[in-house]
Amino acid sequence: MPDISFLLLAGAAVFLGSAVQSGIGLGLGLVAAPVVAFADPSLMPGALLVTTPFLPMLTTAAEWRHIHWRGLAWGLPARLPGSLAGAWLVGQLEPRALAGAVGAMVLLAVAATLSSVRLPLNPSLLLTAGALSGLTSTATSIGGPPVALLYQHEEAARVRATLSGFFLIGALMSLGALAASGELDGAQVRAGLALVPFVPLGYLAGGPLRRRFGTNGLRTALLWVVAASGVSLLARALL
Repeated sequence: MPDISFLLLAGAAVFLGSAVQSGIGLGLGLVAAPVVAFADPSLMPGALLVTTPFLPMLTTAAEWRHIHWRGLAWGLPARLPGSLAGAWLVGQLEPRALAGAVGAMVLLAVAATLSSVRLPLNPSLLLTAGALSGLTSTATSIGGPPVALLYQHEEAARVRATLSGFFLIGALMSLGALAASGELDGAQVRAGLALVPFVPLGYLAGGPLRRRFGTNGLRTALLWVVAASGVSLLARALL
């Protein structure tokens, strides 16, 4: 079992990320990955990928009617080669370098999320987003931004439901790729399972948070928090 200080710190990040993701469709990886990587880089990305599928299970069960099935049909198959590439990358990086990669990915994700470009939901872009999502999810546990960029102008329920489908199946693909390549160890699995109880708590807190701050307020707060986390993590890796 992970020590209590790690559990409280990472658990708080998982709780907050789950609450935000329940409202805007992504957030768990963006908030929690920098915290876990900062606390113990050796647990990344496996620990968070073990935790990740439980939140989209809840969201998908509640909002499956809003899923864009055509998007999943094109994007998910492309995640497999992306996941395999991500697993290979994990094997090439030392924990400190992997932590730096998480920080860089967080900052790129913030920049992508701020983009106002409206991209078409066509097969070529869905395939590209799926492959990039598989790569970044498996390597850093942050796989939402490539897909979220395509769906950011869609109706909120459709964004949440479709991203949940990507996260649920995609996280299982990433875990399979890491396990097959020998990059998923027992410590990561135990740490990930220990963080699972914070997921439903965050999901339940998401409703009151949305009512209090609104979806745009949650999105703005998320961007500020993860940008600060990304900068600090990247600085630590470089210095």
